[in-house]
Amino acid sequence: MKKCLSASQKQFGDELSSAEIQTYLQKLGRKHEDWQIEQAAEAINLYQFFVKTKIKPANTEAVNSDDQWRFAANEMKNILRLKRRALATEQTYMYWLRCFYLFNRSSSPFKLDSTHVRNFLSHLAVDKKFSRSTQNQAFNALLFFFRHVLEKDIEDLNDVVRSKSRRNIPVVLTKSEVLRLFDHMDGVYRLMAKIMYGGGLRLTECLNLRIKDVGLEKGTITIFGGKGDKDRQTVLPQSLRDDLKKHIDKVRLIFENDRKNNVPGVELPFALERKYPNAGKEWIWQWLFPASSLSTDPKTGIIRRWHIYPSTLQKHLKRAAVKAGISKRVTTHTLRHSFATHLVEDGSDIRTVQELLGHSSLKTTMIYTHVAKINSLGVRSPLDSLQNTESL
Repeated sequence: MKKCLSASQKQFGDELSSAEIQTYLQKLGRKHEDWQIEQAAEAINLYQFFVKTKIKPANTEAVNSDDQWRFAANEMKNILRLKRRALATEQTYMYWLRCFYLFNRSSSPFKLDSTHVRNFLSHLAVDKKFSRSTQNQAFNALLFFFRHVLEKDIEDLNDVVRSKSRRNIPVVLTKSEVLRLFDHMDGVYRLMAKIMYGGGLRLTECLNLRIKDVGLEKGTITIFGGKGDKDRQTVLPQSLRDDLKKHIDKVRLIFENDRKNNVPGVELPFALERKYPNAGKEWIWQWLFPASSLSTDPKTGIIRRWHIYPSTLQKHLKRAAVKAGISKRVTTHTLRHSFATHLVEDGSDIRTVQELLGHSSLKTTMIYTHVAKINSLGVRSPLDSLQNTESL
């Protein structure tokens, strides 16, 4: 970027004209490859965006606050996409920005400060009774908004009323309940549920699996860009290899049909789609669990094949739990909790369980040792002793 500004005799913060940008890129193209030119163009576009963003708010004095909020929300969405944040993150952050707007709609977004954030977070704790994790989620969204859209820092939050933190014991199925659950599922949804339980996958991690991520020979599943943008490997159950091979053969037929019909390639992570435009049409990048029909990409508007919709698997799992007579609140995450607890009960090292789950902190994984130890000492209830006494 410095070279581009220097070539155009501009200072940092000055806006570049289309002619200046084109001249620089043409000069760059004489000694560099196409992908490097594209990379430079993207950097320039990003620079131009932030320069324009910094200029526009100064001209909004005569615009009503609702229009200013619309402008700010649009900038927030653009920056989230430029930074390649996940769609789920974008939706969550935009939800909290809307809540923040409704709480401060009479004020211009460009005149907000830490006091407004402090009052809003306290409102979530006192009036809405939200949990501490939800309050933290809202704070993260507002921190992003202040730093990247308003270009301000949030300071002095010592007076914020914090939500009460509580220790939640995860819902865990017994091994017999897991078997009963699977008995009432079939097809691809049963396979997905078994993979999630067998490897401790989160729902999004299962849905985002590609053909290349499954190591049938080594018995591994590789998670790329999991929670916290971390990569890890977990176990692929040996009992699923034959079923998974048959499933992959069916996916291959869907892939070949899409290529025959010239369907656009699948969505690729990060900048790979720009660096390798045709990679989305390669077999290794296809979804392991593709949807049965095409859909519109919410970010680009391209009609392409996506993976199975999250709520579809959740509905099948809930229906199976009811049929199996399991009187617990069963979700897709229950399978992950059960995976970890059963490993601990079978004597697996807690550090190994931590790595398989992808936890940054061992403290997070330790909750499963607590669940596994409940009643493991053979403690007898005093009520049972009283009943035995009465029978004498």
